[in-house]
Amino acid sequence: MARIPRGFDVAAAHEHLARRDRKLAKWMQRIPPIGADARWRKAFDPVDALARAILFQQLSGKAASTIVGRVEAASGSRRLDAAALSRLDDDGLRACGVSRNKVLALRDLCARAAAGEIPSLRQMAHMDDGGIIDALTPVRGIGRWTVEMLLIFRLGRPDVLPVDDLGIRKGAQLVDRSEEMPAPKALLERGERWGPYRTLASLYLWRCCNVASAAAKPTPRSQE
Repeated sequence: MARIPRGFDVAAAHEHLARRDRKLAKWMQRIPPIGADARWRKAFDPVDALARAILFQQLSGKAASTIVGRVEAASGSRRLDAAALSRLDDDGLRACGVSRNKVLALRDLCARAAAGEIPSLRQMAHMDDGGIIDALTPVRGIGRWTVEMLLIFRLGRPDVLPVDDLGIRKGAQLVDRSEEMPAPKALLERGERWGPYRTLASLYLWRCCNVASAAAKPTPRSQE
């Protein structure tokens, strides 16, 4: 497969969404425009990104950030790759506040990295979205949603719609002025008109929730 660039033409995506979905377009006019993300150009270690995703799961952004900071300090590295995580035994990770299940997930991640099962950033550049999802979801603690966050925020893939995300579903409910949030299957069908720029639509749906709730600060995500 040819190399897939990171990021996409955000201006073209805006034009496409505004033309294809008038309801979403009205919300887009209320929200400061979303531009290209600088992170799409930055190199990153997939193992580090997945380790952080595991540590962030089921915790508030503040609590997870505290634990990540402890693991970084204890491992002596700001990069939580397999080498850094291997410098801590299970008790060391537990002392940082990492749950037993997450310790097991981190160990599985490191074992798969050592076996060459985690594609590198260079390899991901030649993989489609489905291939990356298939490669990473066998890791303990890593589900489809987690990989979708990596596809959106780290790789800048243009056509990702996390239909299981509550914020996305709530945003769609607001846009359509529905009494209930759409089910994932219905949202998948609803989002067909946004392709091939469903990523930008997703970003706006999250923003819709923040605007509607007058949130002072969005909830931190592991890939942000």
